[in-house]
Amino acid sequence: MSAHELLIGLAGRLGDRQLWRFRDWLAGGAIDAVARSLPLTLLRERVAITPDEYKLAVNALMAHGADAERLNALPWVDEIGELDYTFSAESPEWVSMGDSVAVVLGAILRGRSDVLEARSTWRRPRLGTGPVSRVVLVTTVGEEPRLTGELQRVLRALGTYEPAVEVLPRSMEPPRYHRAAFAASEPLVPEGHLVPS
Repeated sequence: MSAHELLIGLAGRLGDRQLWRFRDWLAGGAIDAVARSLPLTLLRERVAITPDEYKLAVNALMAHGADAERLNALPWVDEIGELDYTFSAESPEWVSMGDSVAVVLGAILRGRSDVLEARSTWRRPRLGTGPVSRVVLVTTVGEEPRLTGELQRVLRALGTYEPAVEVLPRSMEPPRYHRAAFAASEPLVPEGHLVPS
């Protein structure tokens, strides 16, 4: 679970291209690949981590082959600064009437006993330059890495090359990125169509 929580915390700081791949490996049980590659990627991308994230990284990755020197070389910050993104429930102009991706995601998530909430938002770079991306937000009581991998594969099959899927356990306090995303999101599954737990 620590590896999944660590990857949740890196949302908005590590690019979607790297993040979805690490999550896919984790969903497929390849924690050793995550352990070997994630510290190097964080160093190369100059992504600083908090002391709590460092503890998560050590607990989740050291036993699976992470390089201790690379983990110790990661820069630290006391807290995560301002987000480089803004979020909006309003769809971009290029999303046609009747969002077929949202319909497919809603159908997949409807009635699942492990899903408590399923929402979607649109992420835009704060400076206004760069792609607009859909972010799928799910709160669950089940297998977070497995569900993350499943939803990522569906989005890729529907044409999203770098899917942004955030599956959070109910017990986790959402990081700043996720709080902002949830605040500007809309339901993927209508109220009453999720199985109460």
